[in-house]
Amino acid sequence: MNTFKQSGKHLELVEWQEQNPKIVAGFTTREGGNSSEPFYSMNMGFHVDDNPEIVRKNRKKFAELIGFPIENWVSSKQVHGAKVVKVSMNTCGHGSLDFETAIPDSDALYTSDEDILLTSLYADCVPLYFYEPNEQLVGLAHAGWKGTVAKIGPEMVKIWVEKENVDVKTIQVAIGPSIGECCYEVDDRVINEVKAALNGTDDCQIYKKNDNGKFQLNLKKLNESLLMHAGVLQENIIISEQCTSCENDIFFSHRKDKGKTGRMMSYIGMKGDLSGFGNR
Repeated sequence: MNTFKQSGKHLELVEWQEQNPKIVAGFTTREGGNSSEPFYSMNMGFHVDDNPEIVRKNRKKFAELIGFPIENWVSSKQVHGAKVVKVSMNTCGHGSLDFETAIPDSDALYTSDEDILLTSLYADCVPLYFYEPNEQLVGLAHAGWKGTVAKIGPEMVKIWVEKENVDVKTIQVAIGPSIGECCYEVDDRVINEVKAALNGTDDCQIYKKNDNGKFQLNLKKLNESLLMHAGVLQENIIISEQCTSCENDIFFSHRKDKGKTGRMMSYIGMKGDLSGFGNR
């Protein structure tokens, strides 16, 4: 089942939006923006040598589209780690219109405040979305293979349970579009890290050895497995079927585009006073 449904030129996490009308959540595609090749056309990343004025134009255009003003966005400087940062209204605007003001050295953000749009950037890595309906928490985590084996997903879960007094059984997670097992070949070094993260629990669905001695890695299944080990119920995890490398016509892919490409953006927030702003 594809949980991220097309809405114009972007994807929406409709299952959660239907569950809670305040939630605005989804994933951009490479379509609908103003950037030129190799960033054609909706590049959302300032750090990839695209013209920053055009990136700002893309972001402002998307802010109007989803009805969430750019001044209320929050971004971080991603480093493929497992640091989680809680943000509040006084963080609004950090990283929204430039790279310099983004929250440093963090690959995961969460908030309990309404009218904040959490954002994160991708070109094959796994976007993780988090939602807890009782305490009204939302979060995002950027999980490449390094962040995944560093257990960035379980770290978000741990913080919510220990610091936000959340019952782990009520945490919902969505695993968004990323490079699929079909296109993601890795070497022994990566698989050894994967095995260590799994703590001896082998799962044939997570990686398969090729005839050339390398491996096909399913990062989505690896994240699902680690989240379940952290206590998240399998029925509370939904997974996109979309591969950013296979579907290179609508997604940027670092691997397919040989490193020179734009970035999609995952986003999630809860509208409060902004409910009348723009279109949704």
